[in-house]
Amino acid sequence: MKFLHDLLEKQKPKFEKGGKLEKFYYLFEAQETFLFSPASTAKNKGVQVRDAVDLKRMMMTVVIALIPCLIWGIFNVGYQHHVAVGQATSFFSVDNLLFGLRWVLPIVIVSYAAGGIVEVIFAVVRKHPINEGFLVTGMLIPLIVPPTIPLWQVALATVFGVLVGKEIFGGTGMNVLNVAMTARAFLYFAYPSQISGDVWTQLSGETAVNGYSGATALAVAYDSSNVGTVVTEGLAKANSVLAAPFGGDFFSFQNMLIGGIPGSIGETSTLMALLGAIILIATGVGSWKIIVSVFAGAFAMGTLFNVVDANEFMRIPAEYHLVMGGLAFGAVFMATDPVSASQTETGKWIYGVLIGALTVIIRVVNPAYPEGIMLAVLLMNVFAPLIDFYVVQANKKRRLARATV
Repeated sequence: MKFLHDLLEKQKPKFEKGGKLEKFYYLFEAQETFLFSPASTAKNKGVQVRDAVDLKRMMMTVVIALIPCLIWGIFNVGYQHHVAVGQATSFFSVDNLLFGLRWVLPIVIVSYAAGGIVEVIFAVVRKHPINEGFLVTGMLIPLIVPPTIPLWQVALATVFGVLVGKEIFGGTGMNVLNVAMTARAFLYFAYPSQISGDVWTQLSGETAVNGYSGATALAVAYDSSNVGTVVTEGLAKANSVLAAPFGGDFFSFQNMLIGGIPGSIGETSTLMALLGAIILIATGVGSWKIIVSVFAGAFAMGTLFNVVDANEFMRIPAEYHLVMGGLAFGAVFMATDPVSASQTETGKWIYGVLIGALTVIIRVVNPAYPEGIMLAVLLMNVFAPLIDFYVVQANKKRRLARATV
């Protein structure tokens, strides 16, 4: 590493002020600080609070927390393919791993490349350092799309998400909306046929076996409710000819919790999302209040709909909402975005509960759109500043009341 460091130091004068490549200084600085700790120190003489956690380390912590979901998603893509073509093997087989890598890695590479180009362009034009914020966004976007998504759509959605979700607001730390969810919303409304319906299993031109559908659990629940079938029975009958990799029926609570079902690459396993939550909470990067409140809000709203009991979709057991779709992944990695989420401690509870409740409301009241976490997160991103404003105002009133006693 010393050789590489010395090589960079020799090239550095060319990129500094007055050098031939001065306008590309921040591009050079980005790769230097990515590989090595910055050599610069604070110039003022005031007291400095030192902290080992900077933006780079925070972003890398989130990426590490995402790795369980990524690895699981790779195996699951391969598993769902082999189940669909009647060649099912054990979940953690080499065949599943290799097939999953073949389809998932290109999506990850395209996401990082497209977003990275936008980041570099804005850094050069605005003359500011390239921030590490896209390390997380570049991983999140591939994990919230199906493996069948065309690569050009991944690139287009990533560029849209970075531009509209972040750069127009000023860049990293200034975004009002979650960038990854903005990218997914763009795909959903611009190219719905490629991100909804039975698109969750990559068949590679092969024909699926009889009795198999690549639909998600929420889509199966919607179809069941349309024909007046009890949703839990519809889930039990779906793919009934196939053995669930982790016991029970294919769409049993247990199998959905562990994650052996069709879905977006990183969202299928609630268990892996919770493992990521443990990492984020233990390192202080993610807010446990937001995560817990999202689950609490979803469970409470699911229970309320069970009481109302107006149609089959309302009869979905409240606990099923916690393991179906992308609720767990959204609660852990999207709702906790430190920039677009509520900042006050009380506000985090309100913000999270509303996301969970809205997710279930969107699922049940408008079952034609069977997933609600995306719209719930984006809507509450917009309202997060308002929530914090009223929380602060309430705190002020309480303090003034105490002061006048």
